[in-house]
Amino acid sequence: MRAVLVVNPKATATTAAGRDVLAHALASEVKLDVVETDYRGHAMAAAAQAAVDGADLVVAHGGDGTVNEVVNGLLASGPRDTLPMLGIVPGGSANVFARALGLPRDPVDATHQLLHALQDQRHRMVNLGRVDSNGPEAARWFTFSAGVGWDADVVAEVDRKRGKKASPALYTRIAVTEYLRPARRPRLSVEIPGEEPVSGLRLVFVSNTDPWTYLGTRAIHLNRRCAFDTDLGVFALRTLRLPTVLRHLGQAISRKGEQRGGSLFRRDDVPGLTITSPEPIRVQCDGDLIGRRTCVQITSVRHALAVVG
Repeated sequence: MRAVLVVNPKATATTAAGRDVLAHALASEVKLDVVETDYRGHAMAAAAQAAVDGADLVVAHGGDGTVNEVVNGLLASGPRDTLPMLGIVPGGSANVFARALGLPRDPVDATHQLLHALQDQRHRMVNLGRVDSNGPEAARWFTFSAGVGWDADVVAEVDRKRGKKASPALYTRIAVTEYLRPARRPRLSVEIPGEEPVSGLRLVFVSNTDPWTYLGTRAIHLNRRCAFDTDLGVFALRTLRLPTVLRHLGQAISRKGEQRGGSLFRRDDVPGLTITSPEPIRVQCDGDLIGRRTCVQITSVRHALAVVG
């Protein structure tokens, strides 16, 4: 088996020693090439090249951003039967996709599980989300979430401070700051095939799995019925008044995680939707800012990728 290990050395929980242990362990089972990323988009380019070269497996060792880049590289020409499988060894702070797959957070434990899965030829097909736009931009894939509005503004500010570690505390502080910022947020509209359009929304979250994300060890739930074998979940709010935000935040971090409220628009198992805005608004995929859009088409793609584990 030919494999490529893509390592982000700047990820929160990656170390040179850990990388060497991982590479040595993988090299005992597969013919391995190692790529260390040193610029944004490097992981995407490495994964795309691995797919062109006919690799059997691409292992992402880093955070959610690294995994997202690898996924987008593998799917640069769309899903097909000959794509390499994806392996993940978490190395970031949240590792949402890996945790949703049931992978250990500890890189050593995750490596052992990956090796056992390879030996047992164990993998699973997962559904993914794809973001298209009405402009010339290429489609972007997401593994666990996409967002339009407030959360994308938070991602943009975190990205601006990317010299700092993207810890839960940093995200929380910036989320509060962005909420309090006296900025005008345009009203969004959502159209789901077969339903009447819904307008007047202030933010829209789209989930590919549950939990939507994590704050440290605490899971954040928006669409509890979301999973990698269902279509997408949609969570949107008509107002961002403080009582509404606090109510849904409390529901999101509760053990039950059920979302209810008069200002809430929520759907489960949605095959696709279109989000429009009267002016360009930020969009994020898996915590990675992809720019501003006035029209975003989001689609669930079934059995998009094989994941080892």
